[in-house]
Amino acid sequence: MFKTISDPADSEVRSEIRFLNAKKVKPAEIHRQLVEIYGENVMTDGMVRKWVRQFNDGRTNVHDEARSGRPSVVNDGLVAKVNEKIRENRRFTMRMLFDEFPQISKTV
Repeated sequence: MFKTISDPADSEVRSEIRFLNAKKVKPAEIHRQLVEIYGENVMTDGMVRKWVRQFNDGRTNVHDEARSGRPSVVNDGLVAKVNEKIRENRRFTMRMLFDEFPQISKTV
């Protein structure tokens, strides 16, 4: 019996897929082994097949690619400032948050 690994990084799982695919292990067997070690919620069989296809097509990177869209304004400095404001006033509301930090979306 194996000890299960909880909450693995996506790149860790993809590395396992890449490794087993290089050893010519079939996608269904790769999925079975992933579920055995990482648990039922690791990745669907269809996603394993998708990653196998990508690796077979020449992909070598197991990390997420950069996506287009609005860049995040959240950084460690902003988080520290928000935490400081909340500590100063425990009744700090979302409206006050937006007024104090207009770069933060109202819909967050």
